[in-house]
Amino acid sequence: MRFLISILSLAFLLTSCSVYETMVNLSRLKFKLGEVNNFSISGINLSSKKGYSDFNPLELLNLTQAISSGKLPASFTLNVEAKNPNDGTGGYTKTDATLKAFPWKLNIDQTETISGNISAPVSVPGTGEITNIPLDLNIDLLEFFGNQGLENLVNLALALGGQEGSASRLTLFATPTVSSPLGDIKYPGELKIVDQSFTN
Repeated sequence: MRFLISILSLAFLLTSCSVYETMVNLSRLKFKLGEVNNFSISGINLSSKKGYSDFNPLELLNLTQAISSGKLPASFTLNVEAKNPNDGTGGYTKTDATLKAFPWKLNIDQTETISGNISAPVSVPGTGEITNIPLDLNIDLLEFFGNQGLENLVNLALALGGQEGSASRLTLFATPTVSSPLGDIKYPGELKIVDQSFTN
């Protein structure tokens, strides 16, 4: 009887250690904002534009009419870079991860705007290499920044998705859920994801 209890206790201990190790490994996933691609406002692609003067009169008329209608629709792809450092080195077991859910909300210049989630699970293999997660976003800039005027709105869009644009004025807040052989593991808190460095 004592032997059976000892075996069961050892099995429980090993299982607990395995669960703990898996949770620690999966919690080491890191995220960073990457490039902003395919940015357009009111159907005008910004990838070749540097400044307000790069818009021709017809495009400016288009934007003016859009604002007059009460909307300034923008669409773009925000790439989130995910890194799984659990490649079997540094004392950590190689652990592949599948990002099952990634509910997020987007801040632009510290203003909270839209929110969403990934449409399908994303595999993040334990190789230490970057996995790209493209988020296709649609936002009405006038809804959140309507008091800034046309030129300021255009300059904001150019800062994000113009020829010299970047994600530096964006912040993504997300609460990942990672699936594992032991079940789904939801991060206990919200991550703040920026473009300067990886966050975990």
